[in-house]
Amino acid sequence: MEEPSGGEAAGEAESRVAVVEEAAGATGEEAREARPEVEPEPEDNHRFTEAALPPEPAAGSSQEIAKDLNSDEDNESEGSENSSCSDYGSHDRSGTTLQRLVSDAKALLPDTFQTNNLLFYERFKTYQDYMLADCKASEVKEFTAEYLEKVLEPSGWQAIWCTNAFEVLVEVADVDYASLRAVVRLSQPFRCRVQEGGFTSEQVCALLELKEHQLPLQELSVVFDDSGEFDQTALAIEHVRFFYKHIWRSWDEEDDDDFDYFVRCVEPRLRLYYDITEDRVSPALVSDYHSRLSQCEELYRKFQVLRSSLSACDSDSEKDNVSVVEGMKLYDQIEHRKQKLKMIENLLFRYVFGYKKHAGLKAKGIRSSNAIITHVVCATIQSSFLQCLFRDKLSPEHFNEEIEIQVGLV
Repeated sequence: MEEPSGGEAAGEAESRVAVVEEAAGATGEEAREARPEVEPEPEDNHRFTEAALPPEPAAGSSQEIAKDLNSDEDNESEGSENSSCSDYGSHDRSGTTLQRLVSDAKALLPDTFQTNNLLFYERFKTYQDYMLADCKASEVKEFTAEYLEKVLEPSGWQAIWCTNAFEVLVEVADVDYASLRAVVRLSQPFRCRVQEGGFTSEQVCALLELKEHQLPLQELSVVFDDSGEFDQTALAIEHVRFFYKHIWRSWDEEDDDDFDYFVRCVEPRLRLYYDITEDRVSPALVSDYHSRLSQCEELYRKFQVLRSSLSACDSDSEKDNVSVVEGMKLYDQIEHRKQKLKMIENLLFRYVFGYKKHAGLKAKGIRSSNAIITHVVCATIQSSFLQCLFRDKLSPEHFNEEIEIQVGLV
């Protein structure tokens, strides 16, 4: 059998390729004809804003695309971690919208931002990601100042200076971030609400001069503005106010500095606050915690005064030696109460304590006298209610039973 020459073999191969390509083209045309055209859906069913749609990826290398995908995965994982640890106090995860807190019409003061109703995860995320991060206890003030410097408007906004005696409208001229204070001046016209007695503009001006016109940011409530320009300012001040009121302890800065302050102190105390607010802690344990906290703060104040007096005196007199012994006793008492507070702040120990406090409670059972006692506890009681009670309990069918009614007025 004769073998084809090289030219003939090449010609046959080209003809076969042409036949295959022609068949493939025909198949593709038939498939396109058989496949029905998909009409675009009407725009009314899908109205998306440009902000809701993801941006179109720009042409780039595969390394850049992979990097973008990895960053998206990281963001998703961070979001899942935040959601797992921020389920306290909210089923609505969209965040709290700042509302207007309407002021008393008689006070003639403007409305302010209502910021005291923030959800757990909002405070948690701010403290963890923006305000405190991984700072140590001794760095809290420094980190807080850096956070405020990024989000706080330095001037041009009004606030209400709130004290126990009065509330007065002021204008913020500058902010000293390092000291967490604002430089203010009285707003004109003078607008003030007094709790008791009376304050004139001259008296308030004199008080401001004594303070060198600098007020703690925690004492300021930002005046409401619907433009959105001062929303972050109001939120930032609220986060600082809440932190120093409910989270920070005066002795934190003296504790061991070799740990993450947020993990060890901020998160447990924040969770405890919302557990208490949402009635997830027994009233007995809440009372015990607040009592120990007050005792510890009082002992720490005494300890600070004693330490200051000892540092100011260099003599080795017997009186100083007695003071040293007294200081050591105070220190031991403070440490003992601090440990108790930390145990209650710990989520696991908190539930164990709550269980133990109620584990010994048992039903008293039937009274030895077999008497039935009806307890009525109320602030006020109406005669009609008493008539119904006597009619139901003192009816003829109950005459053979011993019935006792105890009424307690609150």
